[in-house]
Order: sequence, then structure tokens, then C-alpha cells
Amino acid sequence: MAWRDAKASKVRLLLFMASIILGIAAVVSIQLFSTNLKDNIQSQSKTLMGADFIIDSKQIPTERAQGIIDSLQPAAYEVNFVSMVAFPKNGGTKLVKVRGLEGDFPFYGSIETQPAAVATTYQKAGGALVDATLMLQFDVTPGDSIKIGELTIPIAGALQSIPGSSAISTSVAPPVIIPYRFIAATDLLQFGSRKEYQYFYKVQDTVNLKQLQDQLEPKLDLENADLDTHTSTTERLGRRYDNVGKFLNLAAFIALLLGCIGIASSVHIYIKEKLKAIAILKCMGASRRQSFLIFLIQIAGIGIAGGLVGSLIGIGIQELFPYLLKEFLPFTLEITITAQPLIIGVLLGLFMSVLFALLPLLRTWYVSPLDVLRVDENSSQEPRKIRLMVFGAILVFLFLFSFWLIKDALFALAFVGGTVLTFAVLAAVALFFIRTVKRFFPKQWSFTARQSLLNLFRPNNQTVVLVVAIGLGTFLISTLYFTKDILLAKTEIENATENANIIILDIQPKQRDSVTESITAKGLPVLSRTPLVTMRMHSINGMPVNELRQDTTRQIRGWILNHEFRTTYRDTLMPSEKLLEGNWTPKIKEGDPVIISISDNLAEDANLGVGDPVVFNVQGVLMETIVGSIRQVDWAQMQLNFSVVFPEGVLEQAPQFNVFTTYVPNEESSASLQRDLVAQFPNVTIIDLQQVYTLVEDILDQVSWVINFMAFFSILTGIIVLIGSVRTSKYQRIKESVLLRTLGAQNKQILRIAALEYVFLGLLGSLVGIVLALVSSLCLALFVFKEPFVPSLIPFIVFLLGITLLVVAIGLSNIQSVLRSSPLEVLRREG
Repeated sequence: MAWRDAKASKVRLLLFMASIILGIAAVVSIQLFSTNLKDNIQSQSKTLMGADFIIDSKQIPTERAQGIIDSLQPAAYEVNFVSMVAFPKNGGTKLVKVRGLEGDFPFYGSIETQPAAVATTYQKAGGALVDATLMLQFDVTPGDSIKIGELTIPIAGALQSIPGSSAISTSVAPPVIIPYRFIAATDLLQFGSRKEYQYFYKVQDTVNLKQLQDQLEPKLDLENADLDTHTSTTERLGRRYDNVGKFLNLAAFIALLLGCIGIASSVHIYIKEKLKAIAILKCMGASRRQSFLIFLIQIAGIGIAGGLVGSLIGIGIQELFPYLLKEFLPFTLEITITAQPLIIGVLLGLFMSVLFALLPLLRTWYVSPLDVLRVDENSSQEPRKIRLMVFGAILVFLFLFSFWLIKDALFALAFVGGTVLTFAVLAAVALFFIRTVKRFFPKQWSFTARQSLLNLFRPNNQTVVLVVAIGLGTFLISTLYFTKDILLAKTEIENATENANIIILDIQPKQRDSVTESITAKGLPVLSRTPLVTMRMHSINGMPVNELRQDTTRQIRGWILNHEFRTTYRDTLMPSEKLLEGNWTPKIKEGDPVIISISDNLAEDANLGVGDPVVFNVQGVLMETIVGSIRQVDWAQMQLNFSVVFPEGVLEQAPQFNVFTTYVPNEESSASLQRDLVAQFPNVTIIDLQQVYTLVEDILDQVSWVINFMAFFSILTGIIVLIGSVRTSKYQRIKESVLLRTLGAQNKQILRIAALEYVFLGLLGSLVGIVLALVSSLCLALFVFKEPFVPSLIPFIVFLLGITLLVVAIGLSNIQSVLRSSPLEVLRREG
């Protein structure tokens, strides 16, 4: 009986299955990719770092730090810094990351070079390993020379990969590896140079790295050094994809929820149409159990089939993610296919279909044989206790599923609570609309308009079901769209032509005039000359920093106590800054208190307010200051921003270096300027923001593609659900349309009645859904993604009109059979 009835209702049941397939496909693809990513990071954790743990310092290690480093006996060490290099063969220049290495690093994984042998011989032979892409770009080959500062060294081979490097970092500053003993000859490590000393260790498997880190990190912290283990590094790597992962999980949750709505709404209307047939079966002797099992087997079978097909599609989709995110990953992601996603997909399909169809299915149990003669649809309602139990089971399922996705009970509870609240609001709005139309019925309207409004509240109406289905679908689709905008807003890069696109760093005071002349001689402007003075905090609010480090109850973030601040002095605010508290002090006279301005994030992390005293250590000289103002700084802008800004008249005589910015109109001007500056001033570092813009935009385009793809996938699921819900509702109106035709109604009148009814339902459901999505997206932006939220108008224009038109189009297609055939033929066919 289940098979026979399914064949007779295959169109409705195929749409029902489509809801399951798309929901399961999204869940399986996202979960399989997340699992593979996590497993790859875990299995390659040592290879990613190349060592068991690293001790690093942003300056030459102090005597105590060096003692700890030596006592652990490093197996390899390096100093690295960013610098400009030149190729004497063709005069080309490029910003690179110079790594001076000593020892057999890496201990895990390998340095891949061409030719392969130079990976182990370059240190002894005294050659450089240069990034392979960089060599192609400047048409240099092994045997040619590279000039690093004052050092000219032969190129031993092309560097293809080294543990710890990602496509992003190597594209911005490609690596150049030289033997450590040649670093002094470059003459690049001058005052103000940004450098990092790293010491690499390999230990026995029996060593407890967590215990070692807990024991040594506080001691190294006091000496401005840090200890990183391979496990902590991979944890940070996993967090790098956190927001994208959250969005993908949200997309999976929404896709599955849309599938559940599709199941619930389509089965609700489907079973209502079957109640009279079930009553007839019971008149002929069928038991409650038999009538219930007929439809339970139908739904369960469709759920299993849909889960299996959805899982197979999901497995295919997840193969795209490694390709799309390869620029993000510092390793090649290996995809493994297991039986688990298939099992999960099939079980999810079964549970989804049965659980969300259970409420309408239970009505088959309570159908009375007398219902053959009854007209009242409420005559076979299931007991309230049973209904509440089913609702409870659905809520538990949604909570467990969302908890499995996001691993946070509070957020899972909030998601489920928000969904229930949305469902309740939509149902309440639908009921309120029915009562309002009933109470203020426009009796003067035309026959077709009155008939369409009557359909909204007369017996056997579909208002509540369709408003909830349309509204909830629109709510989820709009929420996904708004959330996509939140993430993609971060990928917008301002690159106006009037802004600086060349930054020149590490200019020493004696070089300022010469660098200015070199820039202006080429007809280029010097847009800004920013002095930089490095310093550390000595005391905060009267408490010495050394004491604060030992205080476990402090309310000051640890980075403040160890950070080397790069500060500046000027008399005006920048366009990226906004004064929040206090007064801006542009200049002070000798002997006056030193009034500084700090950024809002520094004020929060250091627990500082206007009027609080801070003592800085400026290269050995203590300077007392007072916080005079707090600024909001837009760190997302690609320009020089500072946590601490001094007024003019204080730091002019302090040891400092400078940063210049200029604007070049094209790549030729940029290459010429860089070539001349590097030849005259080997110590300066030049950042070409045009290259950075291009690189970042390319990477973010790929991330945007993934986000847009998953958003589109879930939106497609929502549209399928809407089609299924509205399409299945055709059986509610066919007999009435046939009766109207029998009484003499014209086709255009029947079309107008149906069109107006679906316009009311589409507009009401989609409008309420979009408004609710606006509220939910604001909560997601503030509490989950922690990003600002600027709502788009597209859902209000495109989704509102689009979904309404879609609902009307499907609704009108429902009655085409009535319009094309005679009333008797329609009744026979539908029967």
C-alpha cells in the first residue's frame, strides 16, 4: 500500500525528497571538509612547524633568556627580517624575508629545492636559496647573484617550500635563506630594524611539551621572549579559519533546517489530503497500526533515499573546498572518504523525515471511519499531550544537531530558541492576519478580491502553514545573506588613487633628506614623513611593569607588559582616527606635563582612562606621561596607525627612524623608484601596496566564492522548500476551483482569485521573515562574528518581490489543470 500510494503521489514526494537531499548534501560536505582539515592539521602539526618547539625573541636575547635557550641546547637557530634585495643581473628589486639559518632545520618535513641536493649543501657552500617564483619573476637561475644589503652572494638553488611558510606570507615577502654566518656582512640589522631570533628544538617523544611550556613561558615572558610548541601553533592555525568555519556551520544548520521545514509543511498538507482515504480504509477493516505504517514506511523510505543521495552529492561538493582554500593552507590538504558521512547522511535523512513528519503522521492514527462523512478537519486531531511530546522531540533533535555543529551549548540553545521564537512570531502574525481580515472584511471589494480574502480564513485554509513555511524559509535565506555580507565586508579593500601606495620603512635620520630628493627627483610626491620611536611601558598607574607581570590578579592584558611600542609624534588626528574621550594635545612646551593620546583597544587592554599616568622606557630613559585622550582607530585601513601618539615638542631628540609614503602611477614608476632607493640605501624596506592589494583581493575572492557558493546552495534549498510547500497546497484549492468553474466562473476570475491569495501569503510571509532576519543577523554580528553590521537592501527588494512572485507563479501553476480540462475530468484525475 505504501509503494502504490507513493507511485500515485510521486510529484509531491519528489519535492519532499529534494528538501532532504539538499539539506543533507550541505551538512555532509561541510562536516567532511572540517573533519579533513582538522585531521590534516593534527597529523601534520610537527611538519607545519618543522620542530617540536621554538623559542623566539624580537630582539637579541637577554643574558637570562640566552641562559635558558642554551641550557635546552637548540639543534638549529636563525635570525629573520624583512628587507629589499637586488638582482645584479637585471637590476630588479623585491621585498623579501631574509632567513639566516644555522643547523639542520627542519627536523620534520623537508626543504624542497631545485636542484634537490642544495637543500643540504647551501650552508657549507655559502650560497642562497631563493624563492622559486621570485627567480622566475626576475629571470635568474642558480649561479646568478643576489644582493642583500652590503652582501652579494651566489644563488645556490630555487626554494620551492619550507615548513612554516604559507602561500600568503611567501607571496607578500618571498623567503630567501642564507647561512647565518653571513648576516653580519649584510649590515642590515641597524637601530629600529624589525628582526626575530628563533631557536629550534627536537625532543624525545617522552618529553611533556605542555609541562615544559608551563614551566618556562613565565620566565621567558619576563625576558621578552616566547616559547611555541607545535601543538599550540596548530591550535592557532585552526583558529585562523574560525569565522569561515562558523559561517559554513551556520549554512549547514540553515540548509538542514530548511529541509526540515520542507518536510513538515509538505507532509502536513499531503496527509490532510489523505485523511478521507484513510477513513475509507478503516471502514473496510484496516487497523490504526496499518494505516499509520503505510505512511510511516513511505516517509521513512524517502528519508533514507534522500539521505543517501544527499550524502553522495555532499562528498562530491567537499572536493571543491581544498582547491578553493589552497591559498589559506600552509600544507596540501589530503581528502579521505570514509563510510561515516554516508552513515550520518542516511541517519539524518531518516530522523529528519520521520521526526518532522511525525505530527501530521499521527493524525492517521486518530482518523475515525466516521470522518468519511465529516467535513470538519479538526475531527481527527491528536491529543495535546502527544503533540507536545513530538514538539519536545523536535527541539531536542535541533539542539543536539546544532551543538554537534558548533560545539557550544549556549550558542546551540540560542539558535534553537531563535528558531522557535521565529516560528511562534510567524504563526502569531498569520493568526492575527486571519482575524484582522475576518473582522474588517472589505464587503465593497470585487467578487474575485473578496473570494481570495475568504480563502485566507475559511475552513481548510492554508494561511498559517504557508505563512510559516514562506516566512521561515525567507528568514533563514535572508539571515544567511546578511551574514554573508558581514563576512564579505571584511574583504573590501580601499585602494583609492589619491592614497599612498608605496611605503618606505627604516629610514635613518641622516638619510631623510637624501631619500626625499630621490623621490622628488622622479616627479613623485612625498605624501607623509612619519617619525617612529620605539619604547616599552615601565609603569602603569604607579605599578611597575615587572611587578604587574607577577600579579596573577591584574586586570591588564599580558601583551601590554612585553610589547615594544612603535610610537610617533604629530599635531593632528589622522582620517582613520576619531576622538572618543578627553582633549587632543597638538604641542607642548618644555617643562610641561607630557600629554599622550592612546587607542581605544590599548585603553581597554591596559585598563587606562583619561588622566591616568604611564611611565615609558625610551631606550633607557624614563619618561612620565599622562593619558590626555582616547582615540578610536580604524586598523583595517592600509596606512600607518599607532596605539600611542605623542604631541610635538617631546620626542624630536629621541633615537628614531622614519617612514615615508608616496604615490606611484604605474608599475614602471614603482620598479624604477625601488631599484634606485635600494641601490642608494640598502637598509630601507619598501612595501608596494599595489602588489599587496592584488594578492589579498585574489585570496579574498576565493574565500568569497566559498561563502557565496554555500549561501547560494542554502538559498536554493530554501527555494525548493517553498516550491514544495506551495506546490503541495494545490490539492487544497482544486475542488473549489472546479466548483467555481461548474458554477460559471471564467478562467481569468479563477486566476485572479488564486493570484491575489498567493500575493497576500507571499508578501506577508516574506516581509515578516526579512524583518526577523534583520534582528537575528544583528545578534550574530555582535555575539558570534564580533563584526559591525550594515544591513543590505537586497533582501528587502529582491527577496521580498522575488519570493512573492515565486509563490504566485507556483500557486497559479497549481490550477492550470483546472483551467485546461473539464471539471469532471479534473475530479476523476485528481481522485
